[in-house]
Amino acid sequence: MTKDKIKVVEKSVLVPFIMLVSCFVLWGLLNNMTDNLVPAFGKIFMMSAVDSSFVQIAFYGAYAVLAIPAAIIIKKFSYRVGVLVGLGLYMVGALGYIPSAIIQSYDMFLVSIFVLACGLSVLETTCNPYVISLGAKETSIQRLNFAQAFNPLGSLTGIFLAKYLILANLNPATYEDRVQMDSTQLDAIQNNELLWVCVPYVSLLIIALTIWILFYNFLRPENKVDDGDLNISASFKKLINMPRYYWGVVAQFFYVGLQITVWTWTVKYAMTVFGEGLNEAEAARYYLYAIILFIACRWVCTALMRKFNPAVMLSIFAVAGIVACLGTIYLPANISIWSLIAISGCMSLMFPTIYGISLYGMGEEVKLGAAGLIMAILGGAVITPIMGMFIDNGWLNGLVSSTYSFNEASVRSSFYVAIICFLVVLAYGLYIKQSKKTKE
Repeated sequence: MTKDKIKVVEKSVLVPFIMLVSCFVLWGLLNNMTDNLVPAFGKIFMMSAVDSSFVQIAFYGAYAVLAIPAAIIIKKFSYRVGVLVGLGLYMVGALGYIPSAIIQSYDMFLVSIFVLACGLSVLETTCNPYVISLGAKETSIQRLNFAQAFNPLGSLTGIFLAKYLILANLNPATYEDRVQMDSTQLDAIQNNELLWVCVPYVSLLIIALTIWILFYNFLRPENKVDDGDLNISASFKKLINMPRYYWGVVAQFFYVGLQITVWTWTVKYAMTVFGEGLNEAEAARYYLYAIILFIACRWVCTALMRKFNPAVMLSIFAVAGIVACLGTIYLPANISIWSLIAISGCMSLMFPTIYGISLYGMGEEVKLGAAGLIMAILGGAVITPIMGMFIDNGWLNGLVSSTYSFNEASVRSSFYVAIICFLVVLAYGLYIKQSKKTKE
C-alpha cells in the first residue's frame, strides 16, 4: 500500500488521538506564556536580560531532568500513566505560583516553574511516541506533524493570555522610576503585577484537571507498553550506534534553543528597534504574528509531507531561516521586524520532523529514544541565556552598522546565535538526505 493510501489517523484510534492532542495544546500554551515571563519578571524584579532568562533555564532544564524517569514510567506502566503523572506535576507547579507571588520571591517562582515544566517533560516524553505508535510506520512523521500542528493553537492562546493578562497589567514605570520609589509604593506595584502573573497559570488548573480525569476514566483498562524490563544500558548502547538518532538529538538541541531564544527575545527586539514608544503589551503583537505564521506553515508543511521528502523540506526551511535571520540583523526596523516574524515560519516543521526522522523505524528503543529527544529540549535553557549575554554585552556589535545605538546593535547582532542553530539543523537535514534513509 502506498503512503498516499494509508490513513494518517485511523478511526479506531481517533479518541485517544484527540485526547493526546489536548495535551499538545496545553503544553504549547504554557511554553509560549512562559516565554513572556522573561520580559515580565525582568521588569517586575528589575533584572538584566541574563538574570530574567533564568526562567527559561528552570523551565527547559526540567526537560533534561525528567525525560529518562518518564521513559521508565511509560516502559514499566503505560503511556496513560505517563500522561497522568505529567499532568499531576503540572498542577503542583502551577499551585506554587500562589505563595511565590505572596512573598514576591523570584527564586520560588523558578522552583514552581521547574516543577511545572517537569510535568510537561513527562507529557512530551509520553505523548510524542504515543502518537507515533497510533498507526502505520509509513505515516508516523506526518501523524506527529499533524498532532504537533495543534500545539501552536495552544501557543497562540498562551500569547493572548500573556499579552492581555500579564504584560498588559505591568505598571508603565521604568527601571529608573522604580529605583526612585519608596518601598511601600514599589511593593504595591509588584504585588499587583505578580497577581496577574498567577491568574492564567492557576486558571489553567481547571483544564488540566479535566484532561487528567478524562485520561483516568476513559482509557481503561490500560495495557502496558511493554512487559519487559527497561535495560537503559543496553538500549543506550544501541542508540549510540544509530547516527540518524544521535545526530537528531544534537539537531533537536539546537532547534529548540533556536525556537525558544527567538520567541523569548522577540518582544525585546521590537521594543528596541522601534524605541521607547512601544511597551511590552504592544510589542507582543509581533510575537502574536509570528505564532500565527508558525501555525499556518506547520499545517501547510504537514500536507506537503505526503508528496515531499521530510529531510529535503527540513533543509530548505533551514536555509530560508538563515536568510530571515540576516534580514533581522541588517534590514531597517520597519522591514527587519517582518524578517524576525518570518523566522517562525521557517521553524514551523522542525521539531516534529527532526523527532520523527530520528525515531523512524526504531522499534523497542523508541521509549528511551524519545526521552533523549525530549532531553534535547535543554537547548532552550542553554542557548536562551547565551543570546541574553550577547544582548547585554554587545559582543558582536562590530558586525552591524555603527549608526545603531549600543542596545539596538546588541539585540540585532545577537541573532547570529540563531544563524548557528539553523546551520546545525541544515547539516542534519543534508546528512539524512545524503544517507538516503528517509522514506518518501
